[in-house]
Amino acid sequence: MKILMISDVYFPRVNGVSTSIATFRREFEALGHEVHLIAPDYGKVTDDERNIHRIPSRYLPMDPEDRMMKSAPVRALLPWLRKLKFDLVHIHTPFVAHYLGVRLAKELGVPRVETYHTFFEEYLYYYVPFLPKPLMRFLARRFSGHQCNNLDGLVVPSGEMLRRLRDYGIHAAAEVIPTGLEPETFDLGDGAAFRAKHGISPGQPVLVYIGRVAFEKNIGFLLQVTAALKPRFPDLRLVIAGEGPALASLRRQGAELGIADNVLFVGYLDRRRELPDCYRAGDVFVFASRTETQGLVLLEAMAQQVPVVSLAEMGAKDVLRHGKGVLVAEDSVEDFAAKVERLLRDKGTASLLGSLGGEYAAEWSSRALAERMLDFYRRTIEQHALTARLANGSRQVGACLSED
Repeated sequence: MKILMISDVYFPRVNGVSTSIATFRREFEALGHEVHLIAPDYGKVTDDERNIHRIPSRYLPMDPEDRMMKSAPVRALLPWLRKLKFDLVHIHTPFVAHYLGVRLAKELGVPRVETYHTFFEEYLYYYVPFLPKPLMRFLARRFSGHQCNNLDGLVVPSGEMLRRLRDYGIHAAAEVIPTGLEPETFDLGDGAAFRAKHGISPGQPVLVYIGRVAFEKNIGFLLQVTAALKPRFPDLRLVIAGEGPALASLRRQGAELGIADNVLFVGYLDRRRELPDCYRAGDVFVFASRTETQGLVLLEAMAQQVPVVSLAEMGAKDVLRHGKGVLVAEDSVEDFAAKVERLLRDKGTASLLGSLGGEYAAEWSSRALAERMLDFYRRTIEQHALTARLANGSRQVGACLSED
């Protein structure tokens, strides 16, 4: 099978969408399929640029980490793309890539599939805060409905997300297929080395958050938890690994809460070499997003055998099973802090929870989930071909009747 992917983001821009694309691309190729990706040019190259077609792009004033691809260079690729005879176009983001992906699929005569990675109903407001939140939710639902009902197939990472989209009136054929874990995710990192590098003593209590530093990730809640725990753990450290538009706001909040010295922002970390060490440096991995479509970092933390305390909202509900690597907290600072404190004080429970999490994470194999995606592709291609034949037959009948 020949698969053409298109996305508004990809490495070196680090986020869950980039990780998902890379994971599926790697597994598809290992299974003998050919994958091409159209993505923005960030002015940097990654370790593997094979079959990645970088498109000139503009900066986004409200989010300088991201880029907006220029449409003309993508359209210029059409004659060459036709020669490759793709079977399907897989779109990964709803901005420029969505509209270009829909157009490419139409021009190439192949079906278009899209993954709904982000819960935009709770996302857009943070970036356009001067408009009322109910209005932004309404617009996000209309926007998502219009786009998703113009697809041959829709992929969502969790059952909860699919239920929300059905409530929007989205009727496209859909499949729940989360991103799986690659085998190297289970190679344990060196937490002691990470601590030494960042001046954290071996016995110092450490909480870790890894992910985009964005408003919708609810990291401010984790700062409140840290402040609640500080009287009992004065040397507690909250390590935040990632970059994003909420960074300055979180620094201010940390200062206002009197925990500036307890919070360590370490920025982006290399996924292969540094992230495992960061996970392993933590006594507890903490996560409080209410809008996550899957929460892949939760599984990654479990794969590193680090106990987790998390809210179970949206897509995280599909991942989290209380006791299987995680203590699920209520949406309150008091309950969340109490569960973190339990693990910081009871090393035996924390160790057992970490081991159980490692066993549970092993069930989320990237190979098995890639095979599910390929099966969905095949069914979508077959349905697209059947629809085309029926439409062609109807046109022929219509032409005969008009002649009569």
